[in-house]
Amino acid sequence: MSTVNLSSPFYQSLQRALSQRNTTLSAICPNDDSVARRVLHDYGAMFVGSENILPPPRCVFSSEEQVIEFQAEAGVAPAKIGAAAIELQPAAIDALLKARAQAKTEGLDITPRDGAEAARRSYADTVRLWNSRFLPALDHWTHAGRLTEDEANRLRALPIHEQVPEVLELEKEGIFFSKDLSKSVLYSIAAPGTSQHIAMLAFDANEFLDARVREIMSEHGWFQTVLSDLPHFTFLGLTEDELPSRGLKPVEANSQKFWIPDFG
Repeated sequence: MSTVNLSSPFYQSLQRALSQRNTTLSAICPNDDSVARRVLHDYGAMFVGSENILPPPRCVFSSEEQVIEFQAEAGVAPAKIGAAAIELQPAAIDALLKARAQAKTEGLDITPRDGAEAARRSYADTVRLWNSRFLPALDHWTHAGRLTEDEANRLRALPIHEQVPEVLELEKEGIFFSKDLSKSVLYSIAAPGTSQHIAMLAFDANEFLDARVREIMSEHGWFQTVLSDLPHFTFLGLTEDELPSRGLKPVEANSQKFWIPDFG
């Protein structure tokens, strides 16, 4: 995204939210940073949530130290769900536990997908997940003859923050890095330092296919906001009626409703 429509509903809402936090769009997401703008496009809903959550101060964290500092400022609240010890921002964990309690009264449950990783993640976690897609894809495309050994070795040797834009450019040529190699890597996992899980505002639920579970989650401020990630819920701390005024629009995909940034 090299240019943006600042008059679109999402950007108008985002600029209001950033103004209240005494920051600007260019400060959190520089216009000349294609990866940051892609992140804002795909994961931007968390930046326009309620006032009782703390969005990240940047679209892309570049180090573990930055993540640790932000998570300490936001506050890390723990909970035990089954055998998994999960952590989220305080308002998010409170709403999740209330949603789970309501689900249980209806004979349902809301449980973390892949244990603790369903909630808070570290910078290192996002790098590990990136490598779980990036490295096998390099091997695949080398064996398929789409990349040379020298090209693959050069990509492996790049710093993480340089790998991402190179991968996105390769994907324009059909050299995809998702787990099934059929779509963009960002439809499979977040780029390092960009995940909503780092913001501690995301939860991956095992029961995402249950329509009533999705309704209960939304009643407690949790919404699906990432089109490519069906188990993934984002805590916005808002009612569904409030979402359009925050620059989000409903889109149906895979028979589920997602609230994504409305770029006009």
